[in-house]
Order: sequence, then structure tokens, then C-alpha cells
Amino acid sequence: MAKKTTEIDDFFGPRSPRLGVVTGGSLSRGLDVKLDPGTELEELAAGRYVVVHGHQRRFFSMVTDITLASTSAQIAITPPDMSNPFLADVYGGSMAFGVVHIAPMLVINENRQIEPVRTIPPHFQEVWTATEQDINDVFGDEDESHFNIGAPLELLNTQINVDLKRLTERSVGVFGKSGTGKSYLTRILLAGVIARGAAVNLIFDMHNDYGWEVYNELGARDKGLKQLFPDKVAIFTLDDESSRRRGVRPDFVVTLAFNEIDPEDLSALRQTMDLSDTMLDAAYTLRRLWGRDWIQQLLTAEPHILEDLLNTTTINGPSLTALVRRLQRFERFKFLVPQTQGDTVQEILNYIESGRSVVLEFGRYGNALEAYILVANYLTRRLRERYVKRIEESLGDEAKQPPQLMITIEEAHKFLDPQIARQTIFGTIARELRKYKVTLLVVDQRPSAIDEEVMSQVGTRVTALLDNEKDITAVLMGVNGAQGLREVLARLDTRQQAIVLGHAVPMPVVIQTRPYDEAFYKAMGAPLQGKSLKRAAKASGKTLYGDDEFEGYG
Repeated sequence: MAKKTTEIDDFFGPRSPRLGVVTGGSLSRGLDVKLDPGTELEELAAGRYVVVHGHQRRFFSMVTDITLASTSAQIAITPPDMSNPFLADVYGGSMAFGVVHIAPMLVINENRQIEPVRTIPPHFQEVWTATEQDINDVFGDEDESHFNIGAPLELLNTQINVDLKRLTERSVGVFGKSGTGKSYLTRILLAGVIARGAAVNLIFDMHNDYGWEVYNELGARDKGLKQLFPDKVAIFTLDDESSRRRGVRPDFVVTLAFNEIDPEDLSALRQTMDLSDTMLDAAYTLRRLWGRDWIQQLLTAEPHILEDLLNTTTINGPSLTALVRRLQRFERFKFLVPQTQGDTVQEILNYIESGRSVVLEFGRYGNALEAYILVANYLTRRLRERYVKRIEESLGDEAKQPPQLMITIEEAHKFLDPQIARQTIFGTIARELRKYKVTLLVVDQRPSAIDEEVMSQVGTRVTALLDNEKDITAVLMGVNGAQGLREVLARLDTRQQAIVLGHAVPMPVVIQTRPYDEAFYKAMGAPLQGKSLKRAAKASGKTLYGDDEFEGYG
């Protein structure tokens, strides 16, 4: 179908093929669009972007549903013979036609400024496929603070750019069922944050996915963050033997001391190690009686010492015995030693304050969930305490403030379960937002298991395919137009597709994620200037807010 060329094109710009016209709908439930006879229904898909051209505004919208309709119920009862070309022309597109349901996401006014949706276009306004110009008007150009993470479906020559400042100033969630590429999504986001200097990262690398190279599903090697940014990333390890076996030269080998573990560090292990309240109470009592060496004394105590302990305290026998059995699991972790020579927390802090991100590899201990939770909770609790102190000391002098810190954790629901979220440092950080310049990047396949209050504080959510109804509900909690987005989310491909919504983007967007390949590696080292940036960015595949206070859709 030929494009219309009228004076209104001076405002709208070049138009792509017309799809149809608005025939009904409402602000709350979205708009119904009757498709033109020439529109190929099979070429449409949930998640595609369309634009309604009103009298003075463009309504940037997303297709959320596709239906079949007809002018008469009789057609459905006695279908015509569509093998007859004449009948096919008579019925197709006029008496029987397609209808798409679209959800307006943003409005672009006559001054090309973006506004939230507060009204709808009148009847019979034309609906067109979104063009590159429409996408660029909404998502802007890639620059020092905006990073390309992919392209909208079927518009692969355009870019979806996230605002890195807005991304890092609140917690971020990367969600998706197993096998959907959460690690690659996370690595792309982290690469953008590091490349642009938006924040310094502490990454608890459970399965050695982020620091050094990993093998992908095709058997090829993908570079890690250390290889992309050798001067901006340091690798710490709990398992020096494993790191060196993989050809990694760690910057620091982490050890933790038994005498530095407090009962508070065990609270995050309540469910993983099946620790009851009475066991934790016993731990607090032992810490008070025996001081810092309480764990080693308990594990090496003679029977008569334990008997005296039961007679002189409120600790009961079964709880003490159970606590001993659970703490004995720690003895197989070689990174736990009686005393450490250095200060691991201070070492991490030194790297962070120098602007270098830290990837903490777990090596063989990545499969021991209790080791992962213990170390992540132990280090984060102490690091946050020192960060708060630095922030308070720098009040009145911004030059002395430490950099924005983003902490990445996998299996996030183990730290943020409703029963323990209020007792762990990660729940505290999520609720504090940006108060102390520390935020989270949580990676998880079960968002429904994360505390609702914590989920409500996750500013940006990057979500691959989810097929569990509870998980979909959790991700879309608090988002306007969630029902339409639910249909889109449930129909994503299993790989390299995700929906991005929240604080870092002006509206929810379905993307084909940026390939993590040689072109991406080159783009990470490309200078951010002029055409060279755009060439580098396009080789691997733009945010206009108008009002700085506009928080984005949802």
C-alpha cells in the first residue's frame, strides 16, 4: 500500500504501511483497531509497536492481542468457499476482518515531547506500524548515559537504550525461567554500566559466568567482563585452584575467618540450612558467652562442656545438637579459616573506591548454596556498614563520596524470601533505594518467591520468558496495563527476547536482545563520538524524556 504524503507528514515524518483505524476502546483497557483489507494478519505479533496518529499527538502503543471478527454471525456458521477468488475478495478484509487490541504507552506531542497517556485518540484515527523515527523519538540516541541493550521486534535496525543513571540509582531485576539467557542479559547490562562508568559493581558470581570467559551452548568461548575491561574489573576468588585451572589469574584470594562470623550472618541461612529460631537464639547466647571464637569452641567442645552449657543457660539440648550438626557443614569450605591475615572487606572497598568493579568467583563452592548465601551476606553486610559510614563522613562534600555501588546476586529469592527479607542486608538495601548509594541487581527464575515489598522497590525489570502464572504476576506487580503485558510476556521466545519496563526506560518495551559477540566486544571499546559510535552500536544489532521528573511507564 502506498504511503500518504500530506502536509501532516511534516510533523509525523515518513510513515510505514497503514494497519487500520481505531474503532473503539477506553483509556483503562486500551484501543481496538480494525485492520485494513490489505493488512496481512499473520505478519502481526503481540509486542509489536504501532502509532496512532491523532489530530495533534502521536500515541505510541503496543499490540497486546489479536482477534478475528466479522460483520455477521452467519459467516462463522456458514463459512464461504475461500478457494473461490471472487468470494475471497468479497469476504476477506471487509465482511471478515482482523482486529488488534493495542495499549497506548506514551504520547508524543506536537513539540516532540514525551508525555504520559492521559487521553485517547477519537474514532477512526489511522494506525501505522512504528517507524525508526518513532522509536528514536521515544528512546533517543546512545550516548555517555544511555546504553543500547537490543532492538524492538521487527525493527532490528533501531536501538532500545536504557538510561544508565536511572538504572543504577534503584535496584534492578533480571528474571526468566531456566535456559532463557538470564546470565547473558545480566552480562550485557553490567558491561554497559562498566563501560559508561555509571556505577561500580560487586558481582557474586555463583557459577563463574561473569568474570572470565565461558563456553556458550555452541561450544564457543564468550568473553567475560575482565577480558572486556581489564583495567576496570578485578577478579576475586574463593577457590584459587579452580580459577587457575580455568586460566584465570585472580587479583585476590578471599578467605573468611570462623571468628568473624556472627549470628546475624546465619540468619540468611534460616531456610537453606533449616535453622530454627531456637537454634539462632542459641547462637546469640554462645556469641555472648564465648566471644568471637564461639563457632570453633562449639565445634571442638568436649561433652562435659556442652553439658555444663545446658545446665547454666536457657539453651535446650536438641537445639544445641542440631546447631552443631549444621555448623559442621562449614568445615568442608576451605575458604573458611581460623583467622585471616588480611581484611577482605577493606580490600574490596579499596578496589571499589578506585573505580574498579569486583567479580567474586565461587569456583567449586558455587554448587553449595549455603556457601554462596553465607559469603554474599557476610561481605555485603560489612561492606554496607562501611559504605554508610563513608557517606555520612562525606556529608557536605560530594567529592569525598564513594561511587555508586551495584551488588549483583543470583538465586535472589534465597536472600529475599518473605520470611527472611526483613532480616537480611539485601532486604534492607532494596528498601533503602538510593539513600546510601548502594543498590542491587537481582537475578532469579522465581520472582514470585521474592518478598512483595522488595519487588515493589525494584525500579527496572528485565524479564525473559516466564511460564508460571505467579511469577508473571510478581514481575508485573504495580504496572499499569499489566493484563496486556501479561499476554506479551507469556509469548516471548525462549531465547534472546525480553520485556524491559520501569525506571530506566520511558515505557515497557519488548526487545530482541543485543548479540553478545565480537561486534559487541568492539562496541565496548569504541569511542563515544559521532558516527563511529553508531556504526559500532549497529554492528552488534536512541531517550527523550521531555520532563526530567517523568518516572517512566509503570
